Amino acid sequence: MKETKFKNIFKPGAIAPEFIAEAIAKHQHKTQIGAHDIFLGQVRADEIEGKTVTGIAYEAYEEMANAKMHEIREATFEKFPLTCMHVYHSMGEVPVGGICLFVFVSAPHRQEAFDGIRYLVERIKAELPVFGKELFSEGDYAWKVNR
Repeated sequence: MKETKFKNIFKPGAIAPEFIAEAIAKHQHKTQIGAHDIFLGQVRADEIEGKTVTGIAYEAYEEMANAKMHEIREATFEKFPLTCMHVYHSMGEVPVGGICLFVFVSAPHRQEAFDGIRYLVERIKAELPVFGKELFSEGDYAWKVNR
């Protein structure tokens, strides 16, 4: 039985602004697109039990997470008339202020892009098996709980 290979969405460390800009620039020649929408998840300096978060260390069983992302991707394309979709998630440590999730969709019209990205990001946050340890300046950590 042939093993299915899914697109790897993971990038080591924080997602660089230059990477985001290049991804956007690559779509200028696609003239059937009328709208793009972008979601950028950024690591916050939350205060938890008197300690301030300095970063998040992301972990995942990448093969399983990439398969789940493929499922979410296909469901999103079935539900919304999107032209393009790109999802990248950090792996490893991302400092406060760093971009840890980059979601970029394109569609013929803005409402389709707005609706599609909201659905996509909510499914990613609810279903993608990625786990984060919130790191503190004291050297300790706590498993992240989505708030």
